[in-house]
Amino acid sequence: MTGTPFLSLAIWVPILGGIITLATGSDKNAPMARLFALVAAIAGFLVTIPLYTGFDVSQGGMQFVELAPWVPRFNINYYLGVDGISVLFILLNAFITVMVVIAGWEVIQEKVAQYMAAFLIMSGLLNGIFSALDGILFYVFFEASLIPLYLIIGIWGGPNRVYAAIKFFLYTLLGSLLMLVSFLYLFMESGGSFNVLDWHQLKFGMDAQVLVFWAMFASFAVKVPMWPVHTWLPDAHVEAPTGGSVVLAAIGLKLGAYGFLRFSLPIAPDASIAMAPIVIGLSLVAVIYIGFVALVQADMKKLVAYSSISHMGFVTLGFFMMNPLGVEGALIQMISHGFVSGAMFLCIGVLYDRVHSRQIADYGGVVNKMPKFAALFMLFAMANSGLPGTSGFVGEFMVALGAVQFNFWVAFAATTTLILGAAYTLWMYKRVVFGAVGNHHVEELEDLNGREFLFLGILALCVLAMGIYPFPFTEVMHASVADLLQHVGNSKL
Repeated sequence: MTGTPFLSLAIWVPILGGIITLATGSDKNAPMARLFALVAAIAGFLVTIPLYTGFDVSQGGMQFVELAPWVPRFNINYYLGVDGISVLFILLNAFITVMVVIAGWEVIQEKVAQYMAAFLIMSGLLNGIFSALDGILFYVFFEASLIPLYLIIGIWGGPNRVYAAIKFFLYTLLGSLLMLVSFLYLFMESGGSFNVLDWHQLKFGMDAQVLVFWAMFASFAVKVPMWPVHTWLPDAHVEAPTGGSVVLAAIGLKLGAYGFLRFSLPIAPDASIAMAPIVIGLSLVAVIYIGFVALVQADMKKLVAYSSISHMGFVTLGFFMMNPLGVEGALIQMISHGFVSGAMFLCIGVLYDRVHSRQIADYGGVVNKMPKFAALFMLFAMANSGLPGTSGFVGEFMVALGAVQFNFWVAFAATTTLILGAAYTLWMYKRVVFGAVGNHHVEELEDLNGREFLFLGILALCVLAMGIYPFPFTEVMHASVADLLQHVGNSKL
């Protein structure tokens, strides 16, 4: 390790900040807890910026590497590093954490220190997932990140929060156990190494690759989530507090997709190629079928939750077509989805804080009372629909181009269903925002306050900037994606 350990800082600054925030104790110290949390979140974001500014875009390998022994007896190391595939997610995670702390500033009135601390600790653990290059270290971060989100849903969630939290925990935990089994097999096969980069160089037969691929798939598909293991997500979103929904959609869903690129494709390349038609088929089901499911939802949160499943179907579709446009487009879609889905859930949270309902039928004519909110909500709805000029268009367009190169009918099936995305998003927007004032609850609404305008305005700038000029995002990942596809294309058998 040379230079400043920015990856360690990205992991441990928010975790330490969370512990300090937790130490403020009871709600009588809530103002102090909020201040500590905001300082820790901003500090956690600032230490990630050098990862981008100091990143060498011409190199596809790992950068900012840190290596130290952890459990020498079993050759387990504290081994960190990022490439063009993972570095942007660390920045996105740190950025979203700041937004969540600001969004919960006035909304959360009970167990404030514990609420803020949970998000800070989870932020550090998520950064650990994106930077871990040791299999056991990755697994520890991967599993530990479940705990804060489980508590966030289970303590600050809605009426059915306990059911949703347990369902979320069990689905993700059971899949992860099979991933651990595959890691132990790779440890034996590599001669006693948990080094993920060593695993990328392993040569083993097709039957073993298929078993390893499906063992990892069990964990990563649940996290995405892919159809048909998606049912935990709508429940978790509906019951989670706004901040929990934002982090789950913006970052949590990216863990499974990231796992495919870091583990499944490079470790079992031949199996990945052989199983690609199955994954592409499941992805198209998610894009099409789940789009229709979203169209009939009466709850705004549930609609956006199903929308996330459909959008993540585009991501897995892009990955398993295994061409540069598809993979890079899917990565761009993941970053954009972090901005757009986070903003959509925050907008729904703004309405819920005032009316205490997420039912579309309980609104109507919101624009008459909240014009600033309506304008920002419209931008995010358009981005969710893939409007050109917004971040939502860039990734979907690149994946569509990659699909045309792969197979015309796959491209046709995927792109025609973008109409569904526009249909369910804009229909929801029309019923909530336009028309005459729906009822006395809407009549009493007040427009965005300064705090709400701040976090929604910042997200709006991100959505527009990425949509108008995506080059700063695509140039970072280009070399790493090229290396990955070359590695997968060079069969080990």
